[in-house]
Amino acid sequence: MAAFAHSAPCWADVQLSDLEAGKRFYGGLFGWTFRAGDGMPFADALSGGRLVAALAAKKDGRMPTAWGVYFSTGDIRATVASIREHGGQIITDPVRAGRAGIVAEAADPGGAVFGLWQPEERAGFEKQNDPGSFCWTEVYTRQPDRVDPFYEKVFGFRGTDLDEAGHDVSDDTEALVDFRMWSPEGVEPGPDTAVGGRSVITDAFPAEMPSYFLIYFAVADCDAAAELAVQLGGRVAQPPFDIPYGRMAVLHDDQGAAFAVLQPSELLP
Repeated sequence: MAAFAHSAPCWADVQLSDLEAGKRFYGGLFGWTFRAGDGMPFADALSGGRLVAALAAKKDGRMPTAWGVYFSTGDIRATVASIREHGGQIITDPVRAGRAGIVAEAADPGGAVFGLWQPEERAGFEKQNDPGSFCWTEVYTRQPDRVDPFYEKVFGFRGTDLDEAGHDVSDDTEALVDFRMWSPEGVEPGPDTAVGGRSVITDAFPAEMPSYFLIYFAVADCDAAAELAVQLGGRVAQPPFDIPYGRMAVLHDDQGAAFAVLQPSELLP
């Protein structure tokens, strides 16, 4: 399995109240098959026989029903120390996930939660950027002045700002979008090298709405995926619309977890 560069998004999972219902929804939407987690309350999701994500049963009903993203690190304890040093919080200290690797959970200064993954036997995604697999993530925050330097210092990201007219996913409007793309350390920053991004939650949302990461999955047909999600019991938060990189929609599964689907430009008719 190919290794992931430091700071690259390398895994995604969703916390659900009903694991079996989650399998039916995502199996129907993306064609995923599932592999039991050796008696554990989670299931690996596979697309074409390759790992793409995991579905996990919530241990506590008070936990949010939400997708989460994990960033790769070669030294999870050093990354944890850097998170604390630069204004973040550690939610779960590093713990071993069997022989697969070491995992921790953290929050940035704006409160958005993300995971860290130090790989051992499992590096992360075995498939990405193809239909049915992870292709992008971005954090939505009200505090870009605190969040931007945090990710740049902790992960070494280099930013590319795209202050241009576009579609604001956070409130479904056409407006000037304050958006920053992040590229890993050691490469020329720009759209061709970006691994994630940062957008801003506008005042159109209630003040109590938390910061969050939005996970994107590639699809062959955005409009068809949105229609199918509704047929499977989910709902459409933002109907399909065009962006410079393809056509996307924001959806909720049948238990309320939000995610996005993207039909890349090269797959548009």
